[in-house]
Amino acid sequence: MSTPIPPDDDENGDVPPIPPGSRNYITPAGFKRLKDEALRLLDRERPDLVKVIAWAASNGDRSENADYIYGKRRLREIDRRIRFLTRRLDAAEVIDPSAREDTGRVFFGATVTLADEDGAQSTYSIVGIDEADASRGRISWVSPLARALLKRQEGEQFTLKTPGGDQLLEIVQVEYRTLD
Repeated sequence: MSTPIPPDDDENGDVPPIPPGSRNYITPAGFKRLKDEALRLLDRERPDLVKVIAWAASNGDRSENADYIYGKRRLREIDRRIRFLTRRLDAAEVIDPSAREDTGRVFFGATVTLADEDGAQSTYSIVGIDEADASRGRISWVSPLARALLKRQEGEQFTLKTPGGDQLLEIVQVEYRTLD
């Protein structure tokens, strides 16, 4: 069992924090992407950058040395990202949607097809915070739409409150499959 992620003063601003008291749910593919990024930063980018900084430092005056100044700044960014990824991975609770039995109910990892009042359909997969990507139909389990969907059943209608007004939606299909 994973422990919740502690507040992090150096988290990336583009990724929302894990809600207090919650676990960092993530799919196996999302976990692999985060782990691969951390390893790439640790094994390739950071060592290469350290070499550039050492070379730039050997050139003399560091106060006007752009390679040195930029390199140090980029090194801090890489170290910050590594700390962030390490915390996220340590607190991750990997849940494989394909291992879940199809029950017709919506839980983490579900791929849900919705129909609006006009009959237009859209499909979303409920994934972890770190793997949300609206352009691919991946929504975070803490997003308003996912929260409205959780624990509902196939065939159920519900009203989603949006900034543009209330929207009546129907759950057409719920399935659990491997997400890439």
